[in-house]
Amino acid sequence: MERIISVLVENKFGVLARVAGLFSARGYNIESLSVAPTLDPTTSMITIVTGGDERVIEQIMKQLNKVVEVLKVVDMTETSYLDRETALIKVHTRPDHRDEAIRIADIFRAKIVDSSPATYTIEVTGDVDKVEALINMLKPLGIKELIRTGRIAIPREAKLPSRREQQTAKA
Repeated sequence: MERIISVLVENKFGVLARVAGLFSARGYNIESLSVAPTLDPTTSMITIVTGGDERVIEQIMKQLNKVVEVLKVVDMTETSYLDRETALIKVHTRPDHRDEAIRIADIFRAKIVDSSPATYTIEVTGDVDKVEALINMLKPLGIKELIRTGRIAIPREAKLPSRREQQTAKA
């Protein structure tokens, strides 16, 4: 089962290597990994997409919590969350395919961010299904190069109760 694990860490040299090393030392696979500083420049957020049964995920969570520089570990799949990834896709654009590439990009609300006589580079951001669907639509045109960021995720905020729910609670 696929899991998204969010790890808040101290923004120090070698922390990412220790976290990634924890996975490789135990034979766990990292499907994607994204890391960047947070609003606080002394901390970074690492988003890891991995797989495994409950026992494996529990072990990963315990091991991550033992790393000194790890401040917080959250299994995002246990919460309501939003996730996105970005892809840059360079497609061959023979004269008879240029309009088709533009049409496909428009359908997916993707942008053509670079153009040459032989290629378009298309940028797309969305959930994994959207990115995969765009890639599949572009394959017949000929994908020359593909770069993906890996997923990032953020928990959703709790929904505020509606007026009707508030009135019902008061009654």
